[in-house]
Amino acid sequence: MNETSDQILTRRPIRENWFSRFQFPALLAITLVAIIIKFYLPRLIPHTEWLELPLLLTVYFGLMRRNQLASLLFGAFVGLAEDSLSPANIPIGMYGIAKTLVGYFAAAVSQRFNVESTLIRVVLSFFFYFFHAFFYWIMRRALLGQIVPFDPQETFVHGALNAAVAIPLFLILDRMRLAGTA
Repeated sequence: MNETSDQILTRRPIRENWFSRFQFPALLAITLVAIIIKFYLPRLIPHTEWLELPLLLTVYFGLMRRNQLASLLFGAFVGLAEDSLSPANIPIGMYGIAKTLVGYFAAAVSQRFNVESTLIRVVLSFFFYFFHAFFYWIMRRALLGQIVPFDPQETFVHGALNAAVAIPLFLILDRMRLAGTA
């Protein structure tokens, strides 16, 4: 392995207290706004149902926090809050389960890789979107017995679009996090 790959695999930033890096009320407000946007933006702008801001926040929190338990709980909170606004034909808990797993795995990955790199963040955002969509589809089929189609090409495109949205979103969140430490 070369020096660059060693840095990607082993370099970790100095651990700081999460509350000193990112104020809890700001995180809560951003999360609630993202959940509301997810459900009301498609009503205002057609064909934007692919945008998964709550998922991207879950991924960001997991990557930056590097704590699997905290990320798991954050994913569960985001997913259950999202479930509370979802249509009546989907029972509460479906998004909760999927986002819980995304939060856990994002934190697990962040312990292994240097997630400060924009390229790695984009790849992980795409991967976790695809994982979330696929796992959600499996749960609807297995737990609810619903016959719903899964289109890998469409999921691939939506994952790429969400990864593109993740770049500026993560930069904004990084600036907010760093502003909290100054």
